[in-house]
Amino acid sequence: MREILVVAEHRKQKVADISVQMLGKGRQLAGQAGADLVAVTIGTDVAGYARELSRYADRVLTAEVSGMQEPLAEPSQRVLSSIIRDRKPFLVLIGHSSFGMDLAPALAVELEVPLVTDCVDVSLEEDGLRAVRPVYNGKMNAVYSFALAQTVIVTGRVGEFPVGEGDRRGEFQEVSLPFGPLDYKRFEGYTEQEAAGVDITEANVLVSVGRGIKDRASIELAERLADALGGVVACSRPVVDYGWLPADRQVGLSGKTVKPKLYLALGISGAFQHVVGMRGANMIVAVNRDPGAPIFGIADYGIVDDILRVIPVLTEKVTGLRS
Repeated sequence: MREILVVAEHRKQKVADISVQMLGKGRQLAGQAGADLVAVTIGTDVAGYARELSRYADRVLTAEVSGMQEPLAEPSQRVLSSIIRDRKPFLVLIGHSSFGMDLAPALAVELEVPLVTDCVDVSLEEDGLRAVRPVYNGKMNAVYSFALAQTVIVTGRVGEFPVGEGDRRGEFQEVSLPFGPLDYKRFEGYTEQEAAGVDITEANVLVSVGRGIKDRASIELAERLADALGGVVACSRPVVDYGWLPADRQVGLSGKTVKPKLYLALGISGAFQHVVGMRGANMIVAVNRDPGAPIFGIADYGIVDDILRVIPVLTEKVTGLRS
């Protein structure tokens, strides 16, 4: 039976979101190919992760590695190279996280198989597998094609793939380690930016402001609208560069990828660096004075006007509807 293998990553005692997204894409492809979807979880005390993964996969392989509470590329590579040589999946999906970027290239070199990183799409065509990744800072997409007779490793970009239903009950299979105790890199802890109390990736409604907000004082207008909508304020890069909002509020290629139910793009032109971070929103509403702004090309609704005139009116209308 042909297989698709998903390398599951866990962080801080939970399965990483990117791994669930990879399982969603894997399920779609497995259905098209008539293949089994197999997840692999590697580390210490992985039984809990395996139960979560079994909701999405036909089979979950578990590998217990002593002292590996958080994902480490070196021991994971040793385990995965053995599994892939034995099972010969035609596709291996790994999240394009710091762990995935560390693991995938070394794994591909060891196995001498093709690798495509930072992909935004993976599909099955009549003549084989197709992977798409942005190049030149997202200005163009490169398309790679492979025959299904070989194993191909793909790392997927965060936020680009849908999450599956999670309604399965996959089997469990323990994997014997192909090595004894290892003297490898140790995980010491996370060094994180001081939290500002807002995670824009978790918000259902984002009121995102760009250069058109004009000054720091006008940010308060956007905050009032966000409060009325039950959302939070985000921004494009110029607003961070000006120091009007912190970097953890930035959406885009050099910021965060978001998928809210509603995304208000206020005074944002729609440069590709910003669009790649928010195009997955369920509904996009754009307000810009320039009728030719690229943001209108992806918006579901658009208003051509000065955002400093529009924001107070929207706030008043939303507040009235919710009162």
